[in-house]
Amino acid sequence: MRPNFHFTARSGWINDPHGITYRDGQYHAFFQFVPDRTTWAPNCHWGHAIGSDLLSLSETSVAIAPGDGDDGIWTGCLVVDGEDPVAFYTATSVPEFGIGRIRSAHPVDPDWREWRKGDVVVEAPSELDLIAFRDPFVRREESGWRMFVGAAHRDGTAFALSWTSPDLRAWTYEGVVLSRSTAERDPVWMGALWECPQFVDVDGIDVMVSSVWDADVLHYAGYATGALRNGEFVVVDWGRLTHGDGYYAPSLFFDAQGRPCLSFWIRGIADESAGWAGSHSVPYRLSASNGALVASPHPDVAAHRGDPAVDGRVEGLAADVEWDAAVGDLSVSCGSDRLLRIVRAAGSVIVTIGDDEWAVPASDRLRILIDGPVLELSSPAGLFAGTLRPTGEALEVSASTGTLGVFPLLPHRRG
Repeated sequence: MRPNFHFTARSGWINDPHGITYRDGQYHAFFQFVPDRTTWAPNCHWGHAIGSDLLSLSETSVAIAPGDGDDGIWTGCLVVDGEDPVAFYTATSVPEFGIGRIRSAHPVDPDWREWRKGDVVVEAPSELDLIAFRDPFVRREESGWRMFVGAAHRDGTAFALSWTSPDLRAWTYEGVVLSRSTAERDPVWMGALWECPQFVDVDGIDVMVSSVWDADVLHYAGYATGALRNGEFVVVDWGRLTHGDGYYAPSLFFDAQGRPCLSFWIRGIADESAGWAGSHSVPYRLSASNGALVASPHPDVAAHRGDPAVDGRVEGLAADVEWDAAVGDLSVSCGSDRLLRIVRAAGSVIVTIGDDEWAVPASDRLRILIDGPVLELSSPAGLFAGTLRPTGEALEVSASTGTLGVFPLLPHRRG
């Protein structure tokens, strides 16, 4: 079963979104893509999709493919300097693909459908004993540009390293921006490698958000808050943004209003018999509350809402649900089966799907998005994603207490 509002490839495997850019009334979204199989392989490509919003993306042709010295085209970013866009990606070689190289690429057509590879601009510093090096993120600074790259030291230390450039061509190594040992667990464990470390100002607070990796196991998205000054990040606190087994690989971008946002890869969403695997989340806008990072569903999601459902019944398998209750339980049924149960107590919820159960921090109003096999749950305390298995053609939502709003999601934006 394929979701309607969460991006999936027509066929093949997808994981990390990246390079999401709003331009001329459209979003361009790039993603790590293995076209010819439904499991990950190191010969990744950059796929490309375009849409009026991030719930309406249509897949186009492959933007960057292996070759010309690259065995794999892994995650990176895209920046625009005036009228000149440039992509920076992780170029890998097999069999030692853990240590990548950072290479540039430039579009050869105005629709960004075909890209020409440029030079390798950054390589792993030889003075560090690294076992992993990948995932560039570039942002503008007053004096030019700064690139951040995730790295893992052999001793179990996770690094965010940085380089600076006046022109996006020549890059100078500046050193370690932020580091943390995998042995540190208070208040949040952050693993031995930060995949996709990205730095952004959110409501006046500097934030580093990343994926948490350790010993080839993908965990969740975590973050640090503090102050980034002169290439060094001074941490005030650490936090965990996502829960459960679904979310990974947060990708930072700025929406049409210039607000910082994240999109994620959601694991476990696939139909191998139909030849596709992997889904992206809905977009989330970022804010800060009491020093913590908050991710809320982007207004584009509510723009797809239909009229409120009568008695909680939605024809079809896509719904946007708001539930405001301090305690109680919420149930979602499909056909004769209960699809999902959420039991709420102070500060948390218990999410039950089939025989699986998760305890998830939750605060204030809950937002529950269902799109066929995709479940996303959000509150100011964090995000949770899971995999559903609908057996009917309609959803029925009910809650024992509190205020409940149930809205069908429609294929086209209202208004």
